[in-house]
Amino acid sequence: MKKISVIVAVVVIVTTSMLTESFSQPKGGMKWKGSCGWSTSGQYGRLFDPATVETLHGEVTNVDIFIPQKGMSGGVHLTLKTDKGEIPVHLGPAWYIENQEIAIEQNDMIEVKGSRINFEGKPAIIAANVRKGDAVLTLRDEKGTPVWSGWRRK
Repeated sequence: MKKISVIVAVVVIVTTSMLTESFSQPKGGMKWKGSCGWSTSGQYGRLFDPATVETLHGEVTNVDIFIPQKGMSGGVHLTLKTDKGEIPVHLGPAWYIENQEIAIEQNDMIEVKGSRINFEGKPAIIAANVRKGDAVLTLRDEKGTPVWSGWRRK
């Protein structure tokens, strides 16, 4: 009888510890794969420079998913055809962009306000906001802080 009680106690302890472990968060809070580079503290996020912000108008010729740097999750990238040529525009992480009410699609006429950067040796824009008709998709504040990282600011 004593042997059965010990076995039951061990099973209860092991089961309880497994359940507790499965419901607990990892040390340091929640971590999402690929999220580190999408904040302003990451190397890619620091590319946004408020001193180089400009506004462009044009037609979207292409929308796709790209990975800016190794270890990051996919981001939405578009090509904007302006009167001065085409320029790549980086919007933000796909998981954020795809959950917004405004959808940016090929052939849309849009206005993009963002920071002109050099990305992989070529000019590009990191968008702060995109206007499509009367709707505005806000992506970053005037300092370049992404709105998707706003939950961290208090």
